[in-house]
Amino acid sequence: MELDEVMRTTFACRDWTDETVSDADIESIIEVARFAPSGGNREPNRVVAIRSADTKRALRLAAEPAMLVYFGQVTLGEAPWNTVVLVVGADLSVVAAFDSRLDRVGVVGGASIYPFAWNILLAARSRGLGGVLTTMCAGLESASQDAVGFPSHVAVAAVIPLGHPVKQLTKLRRSPVADLLRYERWND
Repeated sequence: MELDEVMRTTFACRDWTDETVSDADIESIIEVARFAPSGGNREPNRVVAIRSADTKRALRLAAEPAMLVYFGQVTLGEAPWNTVVLVVGADLSVVAAFDSRLDRVGVVGGASIYPFAWNILLAARSRGLGGVLTTMCAGLESASQDAVGFPSHVAVAAVIPLGHPVKQLTKLRRSPVADLLRYERWND
């Protein structure tokens, strides 16, 4: 697929077939995703690919505060996490978060990890796979870290269930550019 088509058709896939995602696909996805920009080019990216039902169960338990979403998906007939799950970690020892002392939730550190996570989804889409970026395991991070073996300095930044979509979407609806873009200042 051409890049514009990949960007226009990468959707939040939450319903997959039972077809296994190959190690070769996972490795080729990470191969291209690793070229995402990161603050200071420090590359804090860490990934654990999970196939084990026991580890997936441990992650679901760690995500219990956000499980209403999961149960809602099951109720709607979707099959979350029935395929490979990628746990994306951020090595905090190399992340620069210039907003860490502000009196609000920090967002800057995410610039060093979420382009990588998005590249995973784009690379997966270009191979006919689908996934969704979730952050539900961050609420009980130590349990999530324990489940995948991350040391305490590697934050759980995202969990990406990845598989072969039941349906391939080819047209997404999004807000028009005029709603998202201003020149010089937002309020002018």
